[in-house]
Amino acid sequence: MNRPIQFSRAPFDGPKKATNVSLNADLVDEAKRLGINVSEACQTGLAAEVKKARKAAWQEENSAAIEASNEYVRKQGLPLAKYRLF
Repeated sequence: MNRPIQFSRAPFDGPKKATNVSLNADLVDEAKRLGINVSEACQTGLAAEVKKARKAAWQEENSAAIEASNEYVRKQGLPLAKYRLF
């Protein structure tokens, strides 16, 4: 049984958790040479991937409702369209 995904609007700035991550050694060396905080860069990239996955999951879970809304607009037009000024 699938549990609904719990979405949080809070940024990922909570407590840190030590994690082992395997990265290309040359890339890590170059990042350090350039003064890039590898942990921050990994967190930023991971946060972006989580956001993308959440968006995809939301779209999949709501695809029927989105399609129903689109079909309604195709058949009936936009609600309140007569009040649009453009």
